[in-house]
Amino acid sequence: MLLRKDPGETYRRVDFDARVKGASSLQLVALCLEQAAGSLGRAIYAQGHADNAAKSAALTRAVAAITALELGVDSSHPAGQPLLQVYQAARRSILDSALRFDTAQLETIRADLLDIREALLQTAN
Repeated sequence: MLLRKDPGETYRRVDFDARVKGASSLQLVALCLEQAAGSLGRAIYAQGHADNAAKSAALTRAVAAITALELGVDSSHPAGQPLLQVYQAARRSILDSALRFDTAQLETIRADLLDIREALLQTAN
């Protein structure tokens, strides 16, 4: 019996694994932010197309990326505590969306994560 796999998910996994190998800590943070934002976008798309399995998988991936970001925060850095608050609030909202999907809230979180990523990359240059 053949397994049905999403070719897009397979491609994303290969791309992710390739990007993680040899990445600096800054690149890993940017990648986690990108993964979280992309996963939220996929969850919103899946919700709009009544694809509950894809929505659930995307929300799970977003929570995993947010958790990785939380674990990597240096709480002694001046931006550490505010970042932790943003990540914790984002994780709670994402988990709440598993029961009561809030597209507008997830779009806001997605935009915030992309803004953080952009600011991070600008400070690196």
